[in-house]
Amino acid sequence: QKIEASSHTLKGMIFMFSTKVFRQEEKETVVPGNVGRASSPHRHVAGPSSGKRRRFRGARIFFILLFSLVVVPPIPGEEAVLRLTLREAVRLALKQNPQVQIAGINLAQSEKDKNIARSALLPEIKAEVSETVRRTNLEAFTGRTIPGFSKQVGPLDIFQGGGSFSLPVFDLTLWRRWQAAGDMIGGMESQAKNVHEQIILLVVSQYLGCLRENANITAIKSRVDLAQALYRLAEDLEANGAGTHIDTLRANVTLQNEKQRLIVAETQSKTYLYTLAQLLNIDPQTTIELADALEFFEVPDTEESDALQRAYETRPEMQDLNARIRATERQKQASKAARLPSLYADGFWAYQGLSIGNSIPVYEYRVRLSLPLFTGGRTGAEIAKADLQKAELMQEKMELRNRIALEVKVARAALDSARSELDVATLGLRLAGEEITHARDRFEAGVTNNIEVITAQDELARANDNQINALYRYNQARADMARAGGQMELLYSK
Repeated sequence: QKIEASSHTLKGMIFMFSTKVFRQEEKETVVPGNVGRASSPHRHVAGPSSGKRRRFRGARIFFILLFSLVVVPPIPGEEAVLRLTLREAVRLALKQNPQVQIAGINLAQSEKDKNIARSALLPEIKAEVSETVRRTNLEAFTGRTIPGFSKQVGPLDIFQGGGSFSLPVFDLTLWRRWQAAGDMIGGMESQAKNVHEQIILLVVSQYLGCLRENANITAIKSRVDLAQALYRLAEDLEANGAGTHIDTLRANVTLQNEKQRLIVAETQSKTYLYTLAQLLNIDPQTTIELADALEFFEVPDTEESDALQRAYETRPEMQDLNARIRATERQKQASKAARLPSLYADGFWAYQGLSIGNSIPVYEYRVRLSLPLFTGGRTGAEIAKADLQKAELMQEKMELRNRIALEVKVARAALDSARSELDVATLGLRLAGEEITHARDRFEAGVTNNIEVITAQDELARANDNQINALYRYNQARADMARAGGQMELLYSK
């Protein structure tokens, strides 16, 4: 809106300017009919040639102004800014991420598959109206010539209108297939939840990466200011004869190194933000700002056995496998039920006659019992195939249990390690700050050269990185622990 308003304002100013020019020329120009008449000495009288020149000049100005209106570039406006907390980013991803949308579509398709399977158990009713004109060859119909009868019968005009129905009274195969479709819905729900967990983990990892780089940028900027101050101090000491040129060079090298680290950290932060914007499926022109900071969140201690048992029950991959195993069992039962008899009822009721006026009600009702005697080995093959599928799923389940156990143990070990590492890194950062203060005071007093200061600056940079990385690894381990236990959506979006 600001861009359009600015552009309209500029074009309006050009239009007002052109209108003013044309009005001014109208006042100055006199029509050719006034030539030769008495006029004021202050009044300009235009002849035919001067009028043409002025019209040509006015047309030239008009086309120049018209060209300016067309090629005026739009005035850039402010970029849209989206400020998000971690929880808001997760909720936005669950709402807009394409993979989440695809998982929802697949779930909806599985629900429709269940409705299709259920429709086979329900009555099917149809209404039909027909009019038939029929002519039959009697000899072809009977296979011989009948003396005294014509070779043809008809043409006959037959009208029929009414309804028909069919109903599976008892078919256990259809019932088992409907139950298997219901189990598949549970599997698709678990798959959709698994996609949610994966997207949440990616969003949390990218958000934490952005927070880490922002913390790095803040720490590096403070170190750049410190290096700048120490460089100026070295210059002053050298100018006063209390320092050496090598001290100034060392201070300048440290300053440039810190500036280089700042450039790298800013680039890395932008990369994380771009990836986060892709996960959130937002406009690439939108700028994301993080509302949270890299903080410590205490995680309650739980027994490893309890964590494993909860993971086995809540992990969506395990729930999906259990649903697929149940569906395979239903398919096997459906194959076995194909050996049992099935009972169907069908029929029709209609008006029938040579015309609508002389039609009479006719009907036919049937009950049909079907018993398969020989299916060519299809039923046995289907049962064996279901057993093989179940065996495969059981192997996948065993492998998944081992993988879940590994993920839970690794995440728990990483979380404990990161907690201890964070304590050590915090202490190291405090000691590095004290070291840089003492080294700066000694250098400023002329007790020593700035080698101690440069060394202290390196230690401070290392302590900053250790503290930031330890805090990042702790939060990432917390997210990995939630993922291993199937608690990502509960922890980060509820």
